Amino acid sequence: MKNIQLRSVAIATTALATSLFAASAVAQDTGTTESWFDAGAKAVTERAVRPVNTKQAKNVILFVGDGMGISTLTAGRILEGQLQGKSGEENYLSFERFPYTALVKTYNVDAQVPDSAGTASALNTGVKTRIGAINTAPTQPNAQCAGAMDTALTPLAYYAEQAGMATGIVSTARLTHATPAAVYAHSPSRQWENDGELPEEAVTNGCRDIAQQMLDPIGGNGLEVALGGGRSNFLPDGTGEGRRKDGRDLTKEWLASDSRAAYVENEQRLAQIDIANTSRLLGLFDKSHMQFEAQRGDEQPDLAEMTEVAIKMLQKSDGGYYLMVEAGRIDHGHHGGSAKAALFDTVALSKAVRKAMEMVDLDETLILVTADHSHVFTMAGYPKRGNPIFGLVTGPYETEPTLAEDGKPYTTLAYQNGPGAVKGERKHLTEEDIADPMFKPQALVPTRSETHGGEDVALFAIGPWAHLVSGTMEQNVVFHIMDKALNLRKRAAD
Repeated sequence: MKNIQLRSVAIATTALATSLFAASAVAQDTGTTESWFDAGAKAVTERAVRPVNTKQAKNVILFVGDGMGISTLTAGRILEGQLQGKSGEENYLSFERFPYTALVKTYNVDAQVPDSAGTASALNTGVKTRIGAINTAPTQPNAQCAGAMDTALTPLAYYAEQAGMATGIVSTARLTHATPAAVYAHSPSRQWENDGELPEEAVTNGCRDIAQQMLDPIGGNGLEVALGGGRSNFLPDGTGEGRRKDGRDLTKEWLASDSRAAYVENEQRLAQIDIANTSRLLGLFDKSHMQFEAQRGDEQPDLAEMTEVAIKMLQKSDGGYYLMVEAGRIDHGHHGGSAKAALFDTVALSKAVRKAMEMVDLDETLILVTADHSHVFTMAGYPKRGNPIFGLVTGPYETEPTLAEDGKPYTTLAYQNGPGAVKGERKHLTEEDIADPMFKPQALVPTRSETHGGEDVALFAIGPWAHLVSGTMEQNVVFHIMDKALNLRKRAAD
């Protein structure tokens, strides 16, 4: 995966971030003995009378913060608060106030530290599988087509379509990337995003690329909405952006699938869509992944805008809907060693969840927010409360940055490995260094791309049957919670 280079051009979000690098922190309200004690007692009282909703859900929205581990949640929460002029620690991301929470184990059947293909497959099919494979059986060899379709796993969206529900995907990554692909596709290799990536064995044995599978009926009439990046995988080679070798233009095929289908490529066209008179909507806003929130211009919609349009499209269905929304670039920011990129996209996810909550009836809609896996991203060093989250560590009773054993300051945020690793003597960091949009917090082990982490991730839930989210669970259980809430497999079989 390529190292991430954030644009140095100052735009709104980057300008806001730069304001966080100042050495002075927000004045703190420490509270009193009584205020902390009373707040704790109130929290328990609220939990004691919390109602349990066991109605059959009409809709399910699954939000996936790709790579959004616990440390990312904490740092993202602080960033969101500091952008609002607070110290940050007292803030909650929109979904962190959901009434039910669990820890989720993320390993793949063949990997202690997972990838997004195996984890997204577990979320969408209820079965754990191999690293790098999308919705294929755990016994199926990776990247081998022969036999793969005979034992293919059935994703939730297939059951939803069979039951007469509407389905959709939203992602800031390519729509053929591992997490969104797990909603609709089957592939023994996540790399087979377009037909040019298919090896001879796959072609001989009848496997198809992921992009063309997005046009499949998937048990019903197919996806009603798909918004994200990855335009190149849908267009023929020789057209400037296209990578397809078969000459097919899948955007035209999408339009030909229904007289009221629509296709858009930028934010302005998305805003102009006549939702009431559009049956199927495809939006491809970049040739590859969409831009990071920290560098996004006015040509691409943000995650909240895409989520809003997707919900409006799906709400037209009397049979309910299943929507998967992915903040895909949290993961890519971390891989590039850019905490700034990852955390601004975490805040964007919080905004998207908040928008969804404003639009749906939580009495009939189950909303789940989780991550597919974590990253080797750390937050440490005893900084004082309110210390700028991207800044140098300064202790609670210090006026100058804390110094390490080598006599040099260090940042609160860092990585266990990645492109930010120091080769040779460590630099004496300054506030100007860390204010650089391309600054990478220090990493210990030098690797081309920072890696995933293997620890558990959080799962947050609100709505019908949300109380099933508790304790520590295997990742494939998430599918079964959604299935239970919707009574879905039974409905699909009837």
